[in-house]
Amino acid sequence: MADFRRLSIDSDSTRADILRNLDPEDFAWAVPIMRAGYAGRGLVYLVVAGVSLWSISQGGEAEGTSQALDKLQGGLGFAVVGLIVLGMLAYAVWRAVDSFWDLEAYGTDAKGLVARAGMVATGTAHFGIGVLALAVLIGRSGGGGGGMGEMLDRVMQAPGGRVAVGVAGLLTIAAGIYYLHKAFTEGYRDHLCANRFTTHFNIGLKAGVAAQGVAVTIIGVLIAYAALTATGEEAGGMGSAFEWLHAQAYGRVLVAGLCFGLLAFAFFCFVNAAYRIIPKAAGDDIETLAAKLTAKARGA
Repeated sequence: MADFRRLSIDSDSTRADILRNLDPEDFAWAVPIMRAGYAGRGLVYLVVAGVSLWSISQGGEAEGTSQALDKLQGGLGFAVVGLIVLGMLAYAVWRAVDSFWDLEAYGTDAKGLVARAGMVATGTAHFGIGVLALAVLIGRSGGGGGGMGEMLDRVMQAPGGRVAVGVAGLLTIAAGIYYLHKAFTEGYRDHLCANRFTTHFNIGLKAGVAAQGVAVTIIGVLIAYAALTATGEEAGGMGSAFEWLHAQAYGRVLVAGLCFGLLAFAFFCFVNAAYRIIPKAAGDDIETLAAKLTAKARGA
């Protein structure tokens, strides 16, 4: 079994310096938070993609996050939304904890600080989903797909608002491109434990990350376009991405394809919940999926 800390030393001297004299047991408390957070994130995408595919199969249209959550009120749906609330809050806490304690061992240089700031931004976005789910749970509608568009309109009416929305759109596009790059390079493999399950389902993991990249890029483009045209009518979250795809040639096929891809991303999140490596909490006998596949390729 490969030594995760040795792998870190070979590939990243900054990370190696941070990890060299740490006791993983000191950070074991972070593992349950991470598992709950990724499980909650996976549940959100499972619900959105699942409800959307069901709607499409019934002749309807794909649903955004708020509409999908609205459909889960009462009975089992009430319990599912409750789990989403807890999961999103756990994910937001996980990202804040991950950044503050530098559990990924990124360090405090410019690159590391950018990565840690990105964690906080991601956690904040998912906290917003948790608040949305909580609103559904207590009986208030999340506002539908137009809610974010209306918010963007209000922001753009303020001094410098269009610039702020434009920057937000560009940052969202950058996040989407990052996911696509991660899928293409399979960079996510550096953060997963190597075992029979993760090795055999790598294609599904890659498809999920790529689908998330496509969805986030579309959302970013729509937000940036809203800044250029000074109208947030067509901009928003996942619902707006679905609407834009639906308006294209073979739109229903494209939307259905994206939904299946988001199911794969839900799978990716659940796999992370079970097998993600937290560098500061990882023992010396952990082998990453990247290391195992690389060794297998060299052996072949």
